[in-house]
Amino acid sequence: MPVFSSVLVANRGEIARRIIRTLRALGIRSIAVFSDADAGAPHVREADDAVWIGPSSAADSYLRVEAIIVAARESGAEAVHPGYGFLSESVALAEACAAEGLVFIGPDVRALEIMGDKARSRAHVSERGVPVVPGFDAAGLSDAEIAVHAAGIGYPLLVKPSAGGGGKGMEIVRDAGGLASALSSARRVAAASFGDDALVLERLIGRPRHLEVQVFGDTHGTVVAIGERECTLQRRHQKVIEEAPAPGIPEPLRERLWDEAVRVAASVDYVGAGTVEFLIDADAAGEMFFIEMNTRLQVEHPVTEAVTGLDLVELQLRVAAGESLPSIPRARGHAIEARVYAEAPERGFLPSTGDVLRFVAPHGVRVDAAIETGSEITGFYDPMIAKIIAYGDDRPTSLARLDEALAQTLVLGVETNIAFLRALCRDERVVVGELDTGLIETLLPFASAPPSPLMLAAARRTLGGGSEPGRPRLASQSTSRGGEVWASLPGWRLSGEDAGDGGVAFLTDDGDVLRVPAPAPTHSDRANELTPSRSLSDERSEESKSAPVEAALAPDGSVWVSEAGRTARLRPLTRRQAMDQRLAAQHPEALATHPEVRAPMPGSVVAVHVADGAPVSAGDIIASIEAMKMEHPVLAPHDGTVHLLVAQGDQVRRDQPVARVEAEENHD
Repeated sequence: MPVFSSVLVANRGEIARRIIRTLRALGIRSIAVFSDADAGAPHVREADDAVWIGPSSAADSYLRVEAIIVAARESGAEAVHPGYGFLSESVALAEACAAEGLVFIGPDVRALEIMGDKARSRAHVSERGVPVVPGFDAAGLSDAEIAVHAAGIGYPLLVKPSAGGGGKGMEIVRDAGGLASALSSARRVAAASFGDDALVLERLIGRPRHLEVQVFGDTHGTVVAIGERECTLQRRHQKVIEEAPAPGIPEPLRERLWDEAVRVAASVDYVGAGTVEFLIDADAAGEMFFIEMNTRLQVEHPVTEAVTGLDLVELQLRVAAGESLPSIPRARGHAIEARVYAEAPERGFLPSTGDVLRFVAPHGVRVDAAIETGSEITGFYDPMIAKIIAYGDDRPTSLARLDEALAQTLVLGVETNIAFLRALCRDERVVVGELDTGLIETLLPFASAPPSPLMLAAARRTLGGGSEPGRPRLASQSTSRGGEVWASLPGWRLSGEDAGDGGVAFLTDDGDVLRVPAPAPTHSDRANELTPSRSLSDERSEESKSAPVEAALAPDGSVWVSEAGRTARLRPLTRRQAMDQRLAAQHPEALATHPEVRAPMPGSVVAVHVADGAPVSAGDIIASIEAMKMEHPVLAPHDGTVHLLVAQGDQVRRDQPVARVEAEENHD
């Protein structure tokens, strides 16, 4: 008999799909929930049933306890699995489930109240002798009082939301001058992500490593440590690559981490899956600090599953149903996970939204994906779209397999961090395991290589060669031999060069104009011209022969092309557009003084910092735009008078004008 008859999955994306897989394997009916934005999402289709819970905004859907309870009641669910993020650490949801007679697949209310709040958990474990990072709870304090306490701790400091996790809302404050803006930003993100803007401030450790211990408890009083994970490779406190076990940890330190983690969990009679997180100082051997306990399943749980052979979701279900924990197998081998985000590392990791024109997962590794070909990536939720998990007998093998898998991963239609992940996998410090949480910052700013000749050739073929931009020709659009002959005629000229060769000019997102001449008209080339996403493996470097060059045409006429994990969006240009771009490149000072200030990413205007008509100086923050739980300031390009074009709460597109800053004319 299955442990439950039906379970409602109160989440979305890849974690919802992952939970549904285990439910199906156990013969348990799965019930998905979805917002307007997720009506066509894969997790909705894969579940046995699905219930609509509200509009696209998380605050109006996935964060509404009442909506989750109504969905569970109406669907006949017996239990609720919250996944991670959203309401996974919500006392209100756990209490509502208990009141409704539903099983909450997680710890009890007491554990959530103590460990789900960073400030309270710090105090709780500190009273029991567990070392914590020096800091204080800012709840109930004014900004002036916080400043006094912060000065007592000393800068630099880390500001972080008391509720929630995942690095959301965390801000580093280098000196007293940056404290006020950090507090304001952290509160906004915390309120939007977790419905609670309380904050904790802690001393920032110089060269920390972030380690966490997977713990599990059952209703019979047993609490065990299953193993530790290395989560040090982070950007803005958001984990990027995780692995198990942690490399280079002395055995006495590993045993101490496990013992302290079990002691922390047992102190609240913990039941279910949890993670106790620690910082160790890379420059002070043996020094360790408790930072928080995540009272839920973690994003990176697959690496622990890979080295133990356990299904942690199944274990959650069995423990929630009252079963005893089984014996825990010893870890074998090594596993590494990379998080694939819809973001642009080349543009400061700004979120990317749009339609996925094509998604192809790599073979030979585990892939937990939120997307498929045709999925829409919106700005309403976290930008993580997939996880790639590689396993091997040892760390070098698993790291090499991860790099190769990333090279084979194809996402066309939105920008991703795949090329950056490959660069990270190949960094010498990562290869030898010399890690600290500041490592990624040393690789920034990140600049990917320009599109290769093979990528440009694939883009040209996808457009159909000599067609005028805006009228792309694909194989499926050629309906007669006459049409093929017409399209094969010489196209257009760029600045009078190479007249009549049928070439094409593309504009990259970096503002470069790239010209692609037509190949010599051989019989084989004419055949290949009608195959937009040809592999071209015979022309490729040894490094990427296993990853074909792929290209796809977007509805806006741009071409997305990918090779070995590197992706580019290429916009075809007319002769006039190409000329204008080249002239603009020769006079960049004109762009620097342009009065129009544009949105760097799609999202919501969460704050407007100046009044319409107010004077501003170059670099002043005009507005803050939030997308995918990330805030980005929009800055004044020069001194002048600001004229606002948006208001707080507005949704904006990428490159949409946000304001105009009119410079005062100098009449001297």
